[in-house]
Amino acid sequence: MANTDNSVQERSELFKTIWQIANDLRGSVDGWDFKQYVLGFLFYRFISENITNYINEQERKIEGNENFDYTQLSDEEAETGRAETVREKGFFILPSELFVNVRNKAKKDINLNETLSSVFKNIENSAKGFDSEKDIKGLFDDIDLNSNKLGNSVEKRNQNLVKILDAIGDLNFGNNNYIQNNIDAFGDAYEFLMTMYASNAGKSGGEFFTPQEVSELLTHIVINGKTEVNKVYDPCCGSGSLLLKFAKILGKENVKIGFFGQEVNLTTYNLCRINMFLHDINYNHFDIAHGDTLTDPKHWDDEPFDAIVSNPPYSIKWEGDDNTILINDPRFAPAGVLAPKSKADLAFAMHMLAWLSPIGTAAIVSFPGVLYRGGAEQKIRKYLINNNYIDAIVQLPPDLFFGTTIATCIMVLKKNKKDNNILFIDASKEFVRSGNKNKLSEENRQKILDAYINRMDIDHFAKLVHNEDIAANDYNIAVSTYVAQEDTKEEIDIQKLNAEIKEIVVRQSELRKAIDEIVEELEGV
Repeated sequence: MANTDNSVQERSELFKTIWQIANDLRGSVDGWDFKQYVLGFLFYRFISENITNYINEQERKIEGNENFDYTQLSDEEAETGRAETVREKGFFILPSELFVNVRNKAKKDINLNETLSSVFKNIENSAKGFDSEKDIKGLFDDIDLNSNKLGNSVEKRNQNLVKILDAIGDLNFGNNNYIQNNIDAFGDAYEFLMTMYASNAGKSGGEFFTPQEVSELLTHIVINGKTEVNKVYDPCCGSGSLLLKFAKILGKENVKIGFFGQEVNLTTYNLCRINMFLHDINYNHFDIAHGDTLTDPKHWDDEPFDAIVSNPPYSIKWEGDDNTILINDPRFAPAGVLAPKSKADLAFAMHMLAWLSPIGTAAIVSFPGVLYRGGAEQKIRKYLINNNYIDAIVQLPPDLFFGTTIATCIMVLKKNKKDNNILFIDASKEFVRSGNKNKLSEENRQKILDAYINRMDIDHFAKLVHNEDIAANDYNIAVSTYVAQEDTKEEIDIQKLNAEIKEIVVRQSELRKAIDEIVEELEGV
């Protein structure tokens, strides 16, 4: 326990240091913009050390050269192993372009911005022609080394780049045991920064970031009873936090085929791929694509998926019936109607259902309106319920997510249920207040998960309702419709209340009489 406590303390201190660095360095640059530099250089250091450790290990174990140090090798000597390294790691970095060596020369490099631009371009180009090319391409695009945000002159920008290199280089990520004890220091640092930036950026930062405790709940719902899954999919993967929860909870080796996702925002797409690398997910074990999932899905050849988790954008606009092709799309056609053009929520649900395997589970964070709105959405709910695809609806507390205070819900989908019921869980009061947001504590999550697993009625918390009863209720699946709220009002004593009212009336009469007497006295003066 002591080692665990020390590791937690080390990680806590590391996080405080990182956030202090981010705030100290950014100066007048908005924090949300400055994240690209902090996260980007954190990634640069990670892949430099990752490839160094890999090559050192190969040389020391296979070649028996115990004193080998890749950071000290000449670029010419290193070139002989380029192709083999790229095939294994997905990229290559020359010794002279490693983070540690660039940092050591940075203060005297009057062309530091150009040096770093060249290094980043070379890292990306190293994957050209290899299987990893699409996974590496564009990873450094968001690091603008010539931006005025870094300074209004080349000299000033380079001074700030030196500060960033030194600050990131000085971070203590612990020894090898720290990494091997399942505390992924780089990955955790990245997740911490994303959380802090999202919480401080309002809607712009929160729209693609799912809080860790919500990610954990979704993951446990999906893997219920499983120790491994074939592959995990998120059609709106954002920075990848939902996908990576499976690596932390199951172990990345127990996600057999890999991690699949798609993201429409280019910057966020890059962040997600960086996040994969920082959690030591190798390029051949993830496939993150860029594009609009609803109109241009990228993983047709990879479905179906055993595990699907997602937090799609709430009630966004999409092409809908303006695109005549979509109504015949095999993902949407079974419902006989498309989600409204102004509300794509159930279009995402239909997409995920279509790509869910017969033995799989999908857990989707949804805007509550999808549970009760009429029109096309009611018809889609009718399809889902009549075909027994909805396993559970969980009402979450308000104010959990960055950028919004609404109380969201979780829709759980399955294709092979054992009953014809939907479980409704009212977890709207299951939270603790932390800072300026609500959070699901471990106790809160466990209570929800236990209710989901046991699938039994719990007064004022969980209710199992037959699909026929839901159909009779116009396919309304709002949790509050089925789970009765606990009456917290005190029982009223009518006799006591009447006595109190009588006393108030008497007192009122006395006060009026007193006021009249005072008025008479004043008039007589």
